[in-house]
Amino acid sequence: MTLTSPHSQTAQACLDQLSAGPGGLSPEEAASRLETYGPNRLPEAAGRSALVRFLSQFRNVLIYVLLGAAVVTALLQHWVDTAVILAVVAGNAMIGFLQEGKAEAAMAAIRSMLAPRAAVLRGGQRVSVDGTALVPGDVVLLEAGDKVPADLRLLQAHGLSAQEAILTGESVPADKSAAPVAEDAPLGDRRSMLWSGTLVTQGSGRGLVVATGTHTEIGRIGGLLSGVETLKTPLVEQMDHFARWLSLLIVLAAAILLAWGYFLGGHPFASLFMAVVGVAVAAIPEGLPAVTTITLAIGVRAMAQRHAIIRRLPAIEAIGSVSVICTDKTGTLTRNEMAVVSVETPDGVFEVQGDGYAPSGAIQPRGDLSQFARTAALCNDAALACKGGHWIVEGDPMEGALLAFAGKAAGGIDAGRLDVIPFDSRHRYMAVLAEAGGERITHVKGAPERVMRMCHGIDLPHWHDRAEAMAKRGLRVLALAMRHETGPEIDRDSLDGSLTFLGLAGLIDPPRPEAIEAVAECRAAGIRVKMITGDHAGTAAAIARQIGLENPHRVLTGADLDRLDDPQLAMEVVDCDVFARTSPEHKLRLVAALQARGLSVAMTGDGVNDAPALKRADAGIAMGLKGSEAAKEAADLVLADDNFASIAAAVREGRTVWDNLKKVISWTLPTSAGQALPIILALFLGLALPVTAVQVLWINLVSSVTLGLALAFEPSEPGTMARPPRRRDAPLLTGDLVWHIVLVGSLFVATVFGMFNYALARGYSLELAQTISVNTVVVLEIFHLFFIRNIYGTSLTWAAVKGTKVVWTVILAVTAAQFAVTYLPPLQMLLGTDAVPFADGLLIVAAGVVFFALTEIEKQIRLGLRVRPGKA
Repeated sequence: MTLTSPHSQTAQACLDQLSAGPGGLSPEEAASRLETYGPNRLPEAAGRSALVRFLSQFRNVLIYVLLGAAVVTALLQHWVDTAVILAVVAGNAMIGFLQEGKAEAAMAAIRSMLAPRAAVLRGGQRVSVDGTALVPGDVVLLEAGDKVPADLRLLQAHGLSAQEAILTGESVPADKSAAPVAEDAPLGDRRSMLWSGTLVTQGSGRGLVVATGTHTEIGRIGGLLSGVETLKTPLVEQMDHFARWLSLLIVLAAAILLAWGYFLGGHPFASLFMAVVGVAVAAIPEGLPAVTTITLAIGVRAMAQRHAIIRRLPAIEAIGSVSVICTDKTGTLTRNEMAVVSVETPDGVFEVQGDGYAPSGAIQPRGDLSQFARTAALCNDAALACKGGHWIVEGDPMEGALLAFAGKAAGGIDAGRLDVIPFDSRHRYMAVLAEAGGERITHVKGAPERVMRMCHGIDLPHWHDRAEAMAKRGLRVLALAMRHETGPEIDRDSLDGSLTFLGLAGLIDPPRPEAIEAVAECRAAGIRVKMITGDHAGTAAAIARQIGLENPHRVLTGADLDRLDDPQLAMEVVDCDVFARTSPEHKLRLVAALQARGLSVAMTGDGVNDAPALKRADAGIAMGLKGSEAAKEAADLVLADDNFASIAAAVREGRTVWDNLKKVISWTLPTSAGQALPIILALFLGLALPVTAVQVLWINLVSSVTLGLALAFEPSEPGTMARPPRRRDAPLLTGDLVWHIVLVGSLFVATVFGMFNYALARGYSLELAQTISVNTVVVLEIFHLFFIRNIYGTSLTWAAVKGTKVVWTVILAVTAAQFAVTYLPPLQMLLGTDAVPFADGLLIVAAGVVFFALTEIEKQIRLGLRVRPGKA
């Protein structure tokens, strides 16, 4: 049973609708309702069996082609090649298997947020029951420190506040009361409600259970989360598309070649079939999945060193391609710590500096704020503590900020309390009577409009305007006042009109300084940063201005978004950068609207309310320190230091990973074509094969994975963060790459046939001529490796020639393997090779130098033509 808009109804009306009384339900009625409505917990999603999850990893066209290649190589009894291919397939499947099931883990994290026990009234008696046993109509008793066990409509509230950041994004606890609010009030303004999974920070109260389990606000978010489709990253989508077309092309080419050679060329079928298999294996980039996985894994390690923990391998490429970052405010761009930043007194305006809750920092201009600081410190229930060099607050964050300010303004303050009037939402102030040095003073703090009415000799219109101006800057405003006392307790009835006004304190959850730099770096990289928060519009706009968002002056609230249909929202979402008072549905709509415009979206957040949007985004980024478990489980990436600046570092690493993947692909495809094309051309022209099928398999084994692997370790190229992000729909096989495949493949064919015919013309045996061809292919692949290491600039630099330790290690290993195959008799017998004369070896290297020069000249011409129009 759930009620419609219980926040807008009176408490008695809610009791009547649920057939409940202020003394709670009888034990018999509670048991009956538990049978009807079920336990107060979220249902567990049905998970797939481990076997099904593992087998699902093989549903990929390129995997099918690789398995086919493994079968063929097994039929040829090339067991080493078969083992390598199967190892690649099994490794990819195991990685995918271990990364599956994240949505179920997110749901489990949300389920764990429900309170384990609750104090309720049953038959007028207070009893403690398991949280799962709560039913609509139960009356729950709450005190400071309790976790709210279900969605409650407040019946009574005594100075009650609740920390609701996991749902609303607000930095400070929300004050609660039993009075109804407007029906269309946003979630964060429904002060008559307490939400399941939130925390009572102060005060006490009683609440009527109006929703349990899946009907609670957290349960509704869990339903949203389970219904959100996890989008494939651009890399996964493009690799799937590429694999389908590449597989079709290879099978079609092999069939045509087999038919041509048998029917028109007159080749014997057995030898022809072996040659065609060699071509197919040469054309299949079987090392590509392995090198792709290793490249991503290396990126994961590099990101971890920058405090960004990757939870799914493809996500590292996704973060590098984002064009929009949708970020939560509280705890992400801001510290999630309140601080006094401005004080206005009758003596002037003072700006307060400092770091977090540390009681040290400058106040400009200098002035006597000792009495203001004394009231701020004594009218206070919080405490500050320094743990591990970091100052933390125990209690209300705003009171902790006042303590930190008092330390900055007056140092230590020592006084004994004599009497206290606790804060209550009905009178909206707190008063403390304290004695120091024989002087008794009542210190008062509270809502400006209430405290100012209690003061004498004050220009009310002026100070109301000043408080309003501070609020428009996004500050939370408190008023402070005092009066001298003579008695042992506060005379409550005489407070009104007797206080001396001390001034106003403006507090804010300040932005992280490093977040300001990170936003600027993201904007320079062509990445738009948008703030999506549950906080108030004024606070959101103030933070947006401070951190340097592109368009901080326009704010759309959740109510504004509700008035826009999806096409209108898709138009508005691009230019607006600040969204306030948003719900989980709003965040989902905003992410989907940006994706509908062809943009790759990263979503950051830390609350349960962020989890659905984190799952939907191309790259979901959760906060590791202050983030909820639900947010972490729904995300692809977790920031171990909760620092927005780590996102910019992650983008840089992600772009480097993509560049390295692009280099791997740009090296693998042309060299695969270069291995296959000489055999294809020889079969079509009826010529002797310059490279045998078994030699092609050897080239695959010794170079295809090893040389390509070296590119996975390449550092970032200059200007990585100066380039605009690539489009979400940018193809993997670009026009430049197709042209590069054609160019390199043609140069391979020309060079291999040139060296092969040169050897035959010198009267060398067919075995020696083919050995020269094999070594030529490997040398061309090595020179192509040096060429492809720099795709955005020249390769003719000392840094390019110097390479990396990995590059030279791999090259030395491949060179040693080639020397062994060429000169060791056992391997000569196995692969049909012969010793190459020294002079011919030098000629092979010279051919590689010419190949490198031609490809580098072509690249410089291409880059020059691309830059010139921009200069004009």
